[in-house]
Amino acid sequence: MDKRINVLIIEDEKEIMEGYAFLINQYPDFSAKGFTSSEDALEYMKSNKPDLILMDVNLPGTDGITCTRIIKKMYPEVLIMMFTIYENNENVFKALEAGASGYLLKQSPPEELIEALHELHNGGAPMSSSIARMVVASFNKNKAEKNEYELTEREREVLILLSEGYRYKDIAAKLFVSISTIRSHIYNIYEKLHVHNRTEALIKFNKRN
Repeated sequence: MDKRINVLIIEDEKEIMEGYAFLINQYPDFSAKGFTSSEDALEYMKSNKPDLILMDVNLPGTDGITCTRIIKKMYPEVLIMMFTIYENNENVFKALEAGASGYLLKQSPPEELIEALHELHNGGAPMSSSIARMVVASFNKNKAEKNEYELTEREREVLILLSEGYRYKDIAAKLFVSISTIRSHIYNIYEKLHVHNRTEALIKFNKRN
């Protein structure tokens, strides 16, 4: 039985798409296939569901963010990472709001892409360092006006680490507490923000009034 991680690449430049598919297929734990449009990818997914998706933002027809929203509605278990040249606030937060679990820039070196795919598959939220800094900066900028949520300093700290892609066990190690303590903080955060998962929490905490 093939236990490789199936990766679907949606990239409108055929040569670029084929190049990334070739790169990913060099690793025995991955199997990659690509399409140059959202429409073709969605048609393929009717009978072939991938584990992970690398999604460009600027696509012909249905753009990458809209396609992400469609896929997450139809196949919520499929994990999507935006893979694009765009690093502005609007695209980043629209993509996260649409359901993307990660955001990597195309100028990232190949080994960072492969590492990000592994992290995504293992439940992480990989982001390029500049994107992570942008998210953290947004947290800090909006910190004062978000006091209505009554998050503690430690809860804010946990949220920032979540936004940087850390997993529960990594946050626990970084803050020198137990995983159960982190789970308790996460529960309190979700309760205070009235959300059900990490992405909803990050979006709500960062959303401007």
